[in-house]
Amino acid sequence: MPIMGCKEKYSMDRLDETDLKILRALQNNSNLTTKELAERVHLSTTPVFERLRRLQNDGYIKRYIAILDAEKLHYGFMVFCQVKLKQVNAQIAREFTEAVDGMAEVVECYNTSGEFDYLLKIHVTDMTVYRNFVLNRLGTIDCLASLQSIFVMDEIKHTYGIPI
Repeated sequence: MPIMGCKEKYSMDRLDETDLKILRALQNNSNLTTKELAERVHLSTTPVFERLRRLQNDGYIKRYIAILDAEKLHYGFMVFCQVKLKQVNAQIAREFTEAVDGMAEVVECYNTSGEFDYLLKIHVTDMTVYRNFVLNRLGTIDCLASLQSIFVMDEIKHTYGIPI
């Protein structure tokens, strides 16, 4: 059996322009009804509904969420925390990610290359809460070697979409 090259795989996964229009519209407002979406992409509701199901089933649409205002909810103190582990292997990485996954303050976690192993995005109410979080939760993870906190002074650009 021949090995499938990148070009063949890409052509099997290719989305047409209507699919992309649907995805762009949903990135802007995931609360659109099928009828509103159909009007925006110039199709009737049935084909749009079928395309939505396919895009969801194929994993292009992971989920629909409401984006909340952290400032209004008093969780506007944002920190990027770079974490270095004592040692890196599959078991330790799994333990670390499981520990972080259970911390509601950590809203995003990325495994990175370079000097640090992970980048965490953390939302808390203030510096005191962050200090307690580091000392009593994050700092208690055995495999943690060091961390560096970067405090966000102002959010300049924050988009949720993918540039498609």
